[in-house]
Amino acid sequence: MEWLDALILGIVQGLAEYLPISSSGHLQIFQDILGLNLSGSQSLRFDLMLHVATVMSTIVILWNEFKPLCVSFFTFRNDSNTKTVLKIFVSCIPVAIVGIFFKEWVESFFHSNLTIVGICLCVTAVLLTFSYYFGTRPQLLHKASRKPRDITYGDAFVIGCAQAVAVLPGLSRSGSTIATGILIGDKREKVAHFSFLMVIIPILGEALLDIKKMFGMEATAAGDGTEIGWMAIAVGFIASFIVGCLACRWMLNIVRKGKLVWFAAYCVIVGIMCLVW
Repeated sequence: MEWLDALILGIVQGLAEYLPISSSGHLQIFQDILGLNLSGSQSLRFDLMLHVATVMSTIVILWNEFKPLCVSFFTFRNDSNTKTVLKIFVSCIPVAIVGIFFKEWVESFFHSNLTIVGICLCVTAVLLTFSYYFGTRPQLLHKASRKPRDITYGDAFVIGCAQAVAVLPGLSRSGSTIATGILIGDKREKVAHFSFLMVIIPILGEALLDIKKMFGMEATAAGDGTEIGWMAIAVGFIASFIVGCLACRWMLNIVRKGKLVWFAAYCVIVGIMCLVW
């Protein structure tokens, strides 16, 4: 892999992790466009660094929210921050079940399948549209039947189920979780912050599993896949982190203004292109 390929994939990961357009789907699309065949321990290492970079960008942008959560939880305070952390743990239950019991099946069945990516992108578009017309728009026009509420433990579990389903490539994690939270009546700003914070634990957990898996794998033999040097990994990491910071801040502003539906048209267009491709 050339450094330019890594730069492109890093930018794609940084943007698509936060914008409701699916990072896994777009990484698959751009790997096909660039003619890359990522496999083996090198692929795991590269994916791991890109995801760690986006986690770090989340922590940087949401530091004012992240630090109080850690302080309250690790000092055993019985306050709203500790309750938020517990809700985050609840939201991680569904994706933990999928990751532990079905991760390999999902990867083997859906990997390198642009047809699935195209279908899931269209599903993402439908979900974004529904959340706008049945959640966001009535709130903006003050015609909602009930006022938006703070996230409950039950809401956290439902949003977590949306995150678990979003392991399918092309089904946006941020789009699915935020749209689900809006549809069940939660405050848009609260859902956006919760969506970005709740992904930290699953990504770090998956990173630990991938590290364990890497140690159990032999390095990819020459010719079996695209070689990935440390220079490419470093470029991808830096690009993913910087773009992730910008995209995270941009996405929070988009959700605040209730403009998430803008991305529905994009997802439909790219989804149809994937199906045609």
